[in-house]
Amino acid sequence: MSAPLSIYVVAGEASGDVLGAHLAEALARRLGDGVVFAGVGGPAMAAAGIASLFPMADIAVMGIGPVLARLPTILRRIRETAEAAIAARPDVLVLIDSPDFCHRVAARVRRARPDQKIVLWVSPTVWAWRPGRAKKIAKLADRLLALLPFEPAVHAVLGGPPTTYVGHPFLDDLAAVRPEGARALPRPGERPLRIVVLPGSRRSEISRLMAPFGAALGRVQAALGPLEVTLPAVDHLAAEIAARAAEWPVTPNLVAGRDAKYAAFRDADAALAASGTVTLELALAGLPAVAAYRLDALGRLVKHMIRVPVPVQPILTVRSVLLPNLIVGEKAMPEFIDDDCRPDTLAAALGALLVDGPERNRQIEAFARLEARMRAGVPGSPADAAADAVLEVAGR
Repeated sequence: MSAPLSIYVVAGEASGDVLGAHLAEALARRLGDGVVFAGVGGPAMAAAGIASLFPMADIAVMGIGPVLARLPTILRRIRETAEAAIAARPDVLVLIDSPDFCHRVAARVRRARPDQKIVLWVSPTVWAWRPGRAKKIAKLADRLLALLPFEPAVHAVLGGPPTTYVGHPFLDDLAAVRPEGARALPRPGERPLRIVVLPGSRRSEISRLMAPFGAALGRVQAALGPLEVTLPAVDHLAAEIAARAAEWPVTPNLVAGRDAKYAAFRDADAALAASGTVTLELALAGLPAVAAYRLDALGRLVKHMIRVPVPVQPILTVRSVLLPNLIVGEKAMPEFIDDDCRPDTLAAALGALLVDGPERNRQIEAFARLEARMRAGVPGSPADAAADAVLEVAGR
């Protein structure tokens, strides 16, 4: 009898913890007792049977200040993770997202064991920023698992590692964020128009976007009548969001947790959101949306430094900061950045999505094409596709 397949999985934050758990579950469904796991993760991976080397909270840190404050611990955990992976000699080492942590672990393991099979899951944004990272990643990984359908082509032209598109994990959640029938606006007098507002998950985003978002909602209500506004709030910013929302001309319903957020997606007629990953979620939910962002002084400087690398330009044919627009190849979702992020511009764009007309219909049609592109080549779940790739790398 052959030895069980050994997989060492490392995740450094909550989203990676969920991916790691889903991978373990997908492999266990196929191999049963024929696969064993070890690694670093959080509660989701623990529930899937992966005991963590240390608490994931030690490395799940964001922001320059918090990272510097915990830097000695993080550096020690990088060393300990690499040493544990080297000692375990797994068939495959799977490192999920958290590039500042995981890529350093990969480099240490690669130096100690050049023949170790290494899979990285989630690509850095080499298509928009520091494209030279692709060649560095090629030295670290035998395979890269991509969440976005254009990323394999991007890494091919930038000299990155062999890259497999496995699909975005949000594809598994679409039933929870879509109405049972077609997404239809209410008839006159039937109910208020429903808007979900997502001003970001960082304090800096909240401080710059809450005021223009609230003013825009006031303009929309003045033009179209009563609004029912839902405002999902991340736990660590809930008090600040509530205080800022109290100044809005429209009183929102603050909710917390994934289930409440998904219910808001399902029931809403349109959305107003900070640009970021949530715009892809909104598009896949089929919910017409307007996106906006305001940068600080450093962000404006970095913005002028970001250019789509020349080899990537034939792949990404539209200039946009929004993932749904890049994937579908058109500016389906309107975006208002910096000086364009004003109450009047936001209100005009949002108002156009709250009436049956060309702007709303064009978005809904584009979002249907988006889903088709993101499902192409991924017949099952993203976790199953990732499991296929890991087994292929392992030679099983």
